[in-house]
Amino acid sequence: MNPVSIVLIFIIFAVFYAISIYNRLVRLKNQTEEGWSGISVQLKRRYDLIPNLVNCVKGYAAHEQATFDKVIEKRNQAMNLQTPAEKAAAEKEFAQTLKSLFALSENYPDLKANTTFIELQQSMNTVEDDLQNARRYYNATVRDLNTAIDAFPSNIIAAKYGFGKRDFFEVDESEKQNVKVSF
Repeated sequence: MNPVSIVLIFIIFAVFYAISIYNRLVRLKNQTEEGWSGISVQLKRRYDLIPNLVNCVKGYAAHEQATFDKVIEKRNQAMNLQTPAEKAAAEKEFAQTLKSLFALSENYPDLKANTTFIELQQSMNTVEDDLQNARRYYNATVRDLNTAIDAFPSNIIAAKYGFGKRDFFEVDESEKQNVKVSF
């Protein structure tokens, strides 16, 4: 084999390798976007349940209006944020106010036995579990994307084509537990 053929084969190999790195970065970016979409869907389900839960509890605890208003306010604030960092901060505050709503049920035995409340609480627990799974998936895809962006030689392709690192969706240790009330 002559030297020109060897160089030509090497160049072709390098081009195909660069294309495969680019395609891997695109796949990882798309998986990360899919993961964020999954979190958004679960948060939307959660936000949609809150008014029903608040209305159910309102009938039993009409004098707790400040708690209801705060839960709805935090829900509305959290719904309007977009980035993982903003959402994580808002979710921390929202989870605290949501816990205060569930704590009200402890003071009202009739509420704890109410079928609608029990169903709403079970739905909320399901959403919390699904949300935790969506967070875990998103963070795994972010880890893979960020690793590929940092690793050589894919970091060269990533820098050239504008692939940026993503933020993890992190919550405090106290928020990693589902919002649950035991009866």
